[in-house]
Amino acid sequence: MTEKTVLLVDDEAGLTAVLAKRLTARGLTVKTAGSGEEGLSILRDDKDIALTVLDINMPGLDGLETLKALKSLRPEVEAIILTGYPSVESALEGMRLGAYEFLSKPCDTEELYARVMEALARADTR
Repeated sequence: MTEKTVLLVDDEAGLTAVLAKRLTARGLTVKTAGSGEEGLSILRDDKDIALTVLDINMPGLDGLETLKALKSLRPEVEAIILTGYPSVESALEGMRLGAYEFLSKPCDTEELYARVMEALARADTR
């Protein structure tokens, strides 16, 4: 069985680096992307990616547009949305597009890790 990889997609490089370090320290394989476009490019090339963690507010493709493209490209890949600007509308739209979970920033690392593990377990059942 191949290693399941988590892809973090966020234009806030400092936050992405911290989250990647914390998830890697917990035994996960993590890749990062600074934009939706870069995330989709990585997703096309890396078949081990089982989960993406997406920021909603990014220049270019935002998180919801990226999620829509991701699900079109690789529907089996799970997604968690992170946002510093939560709204009921964006949460509902994210869930409609196939997001597993919707979390607000700043997100507790333990909570994020728990949701990541749940989503990866769900990906294993597909």
